[in-house]
Amino acid sequence: MKAFMDEDFLLDTPTARMLYHQHAEKMPILDYHNHLSAKEIYENECMDSITFAWLGFDHYKWRAMRWNGIGEDYITGEAADFDKFKKWAETVPYLLGNPLYHWTHLELQRYFHIEEALNEQNAESIYNKCNEMLRSEDFCVRRLIEKSGVHALVTTDDPCDDLYYHKQLKREGFSVKVLPGFRPDAAIHIQKPGFLSFIKALETSVGFPLIHFGDLVEALKCRIQYFHDAGCRIADHGLDQMLYRDSTDSQSDAIYQKALSGIHLTPDDIGLFQGSLQKALAEEYHTRGWIMQLHIGPLRDTSSRILAGIGNNAGCDSTQDAAVAIPLASFLDSLDRNGRLPKTILYNLNPKDNATLAILAGSFQDGSIPGKIQFGPAWWFNDSEEGMRTQLRCLSSLGLLSRFIGMLTDSRSFLSFPRHEYFRRILCSEIGNIVESGAYPADMNFLGKMVEDICFNNACNYCNL
Repeated sequence: MKAFMDEDFLLDTPTARMLYHQHAEKMPILDYHNHLSAKEIYENECMDSITFAWLGFDHYKWRAMRWNGIGEDYITGEAADFDKFKKWAETVPYLLGNPLYHWTHLELQRYFHIEEALNEQNAESIYNKCNEMLRSEDFCVRRLIEKSGVHALVTTDDPCDDLYYHKQLKREGFSVKVLPGFRPDAAIHIQKPGFLSFIKALETSVGFPLIHFGDLVEALKCRIQYFHDAGCRIADHGLDQMLYRDSTDSQSDAIYQKALSGIHLTPDDIGLFQGSLQKALAEEYHTRGWIMQLHIGPLRDTSSRILAGIGNNAGCDSTQDAAVAIPLASFLDSLDRNGRLPKTILYNLNPKDNATLAILAGSFQDGSIPGKIQFGPAWWFNDSEEGMRTQLRCLSSLGLLSRFIGMLTDSRSFLSFPRHEYFRRILCSEIGNIVESGAYPADMNFLGKMVEDICFNNACNYCNL
């Protein structure tokens, strides 16, 4: 029997162990999509407790605790700090097979040097040890980022953000690059309640009224320029559904006027507007050499009870099962046929779409750079051992795994960087299994370079860092 999560955790062949320990383990991290706060990094905040660090914003853990019969007072409510932690500790042993189990213990091992498995019996001693360590300067967020081996990270930012903290971090010369990411969801989702308030905020940011659709496009281009000047080179579109229909500017303006007037929008209206706006944005990204990320497929806030009591991002999202292939192919083709398709990363939340996105990525390569269109890493509900292995196998069988740009955290936690290690171990395991089955030669020089490329170099080149 193997030891619990030891140095060879998930590395089940000699080839896997060699590739990980001699290559993957030493590579720095480029976390090209996360939800970390540039303000918290600039202010170099220290976390009050392990409860806040783990349970303050982590809706993955909230879901698991509710599933384990834990009352909301111990999750997002007013229970005492230790009582919340203890309820999480009670839940952990029940997470067999869930990535939360591995993430929890990787964080305990890497940051707190705690090798034992967390449970109800040792909750108090682990709570006290973690909190004692968190009080030291070595656990303020900048030091956590540095000692995690992070070379650069890209946050997720509203178009109206002034990016003050990104600029201050650059001015101060923080050793890790903290770059903004442009997230125009509030403009794209014309049907959502916050659209009109976003338009008012955007008017304030650019200093002119957004009377027509063309004004909206021009305002977003102004903000893209602002982000570009602050070092941004990547945009991210979070799409509940991939909606795309070809439209004219006059059609888009008519729909925009309906939205401004509070008139109900039809699904056709939404598809026409989103198609037109996303195409205009993508063309601007192409002009500037940016990357466009498309995160496709959440079904948001499925529990109206929790939405009303706690709000959104509370652990009640699910997967959308709407069709993806035709609207996504149409959108990419509308850009590609005119030579205006930017570098693009495709993510799917529903695993049924794995092959579709991997195949579409291959359909729109143009030979300009390796892997211009990427089938992105296993995202959200797919971010598990099984989900990562499925994504890697799908990509390797339908495309070029060797040109993959690797992992990201997609996290709000400064303790989440061991997720890169988790991915790297699984990557080396998959490659090791292929080699030791005799399906690929044991060319360790090439394989070692491939692993280093997937872990860091490919993303660094892709992001021009």
